[in-house]
Amino acid sequence: MILKAKAGYYFLRTATWIIQLFPLRFHYVVSDLIFPLIYYVIRYRRQVVFHNLSNSFPEKSKKEITVIAKKFYRNFLDSFIETLYFDRISEREIKKRLTLLNQDLPEHYLSQNRPVILALGHFNNWEWNCSWPLHSKYKGYVIYKKLTNKSFDLFYYNMRARFGITPLERADTYRQLISDSIANTASASAFLMDQTPRKNEIQYWTTFLNQDTPIVTGTEKVARKLDAAVLFCNLRKIKRGYNRMEFSVIAEHASETVPFEITEKATRRIEEMIIQNPELWLWSHKRWKHKRE
Repeated sequence: MILKAKAGYYFLRTATWIIQLFPLRFHYVVSDLIFPLIYYVIRYRRQVVFHNLSNSFPEKSKKEITVIAKKFYRNFLDSFIETLYFDRISEREIKKRLTLLNQDLPEHYLSQNRPVILALGHFNNWEWNCSWPLHSKYKGYVIYKKLTNKSFDLFYYNMRARFGITPLERADTYRQLISDSIANTASASAFLMDQTPRKNEIQYWTTFLNQDTPIVTGTEKVARKLDAAVLFCNLRKIKRGYNRMEFSVIAEHASETVPFEITEKATRRIEEMIIQNPELWLWSHKRWKHKRE
């Protein structure tokens, strides 16, 4: 199994080496050419995408839903190609393609040796956040769940870590952040807040995109125990290959918030981003597979 995983990993790395021989704008042309195959022929998760969109925007016509769906698939393919391109991208190029508008906000809390929790959604290409160490001297983590496919898991781990950020498996998160806190080491940790919780772990429901939705509360629990500063990250797509990150405060002192306050506020901000640019969210994700009893 280990040899098979490594063989798959090196195959992916070889592919990214070939990809890097051409500029990103060339790969966007490839993305455009692949779109009809994925959308019309393979029809990758089309039923899930249209079901999610129709339930989220009941006021929109079928034609409007179709327009959003097509834009989603184009962005989805762009994001996949960008991720492969990241494996070889230079520091200079990635800094040119991602601008942090108010990096001084997280730096303010980090300079006080306080832990910072960065709340994100499956919006735009969240992998851009792995370039955090190029913008800050403070330690950075991205919280992730191990992939079943060992080759892809190894590839994504190393791709995310190449600029100095530390991918931190979800089960190890609290232990590592407590260890940092004891050592008086400030760090910023990126959490995806719109994950689907396991059915036996559901503790909080809210209305999200016009639907009863269970929300993961692990991020809030960690933040409250650490008394972290919680910031929301809005990753805006300016044009293909160019993005801007803007931070805003959800809670300066997480321990002073009431239960589920952080979770609710982050959910509302993710919802706001989606309503403004629905094509940039991950609609192929089975977000509403659990029903409130």
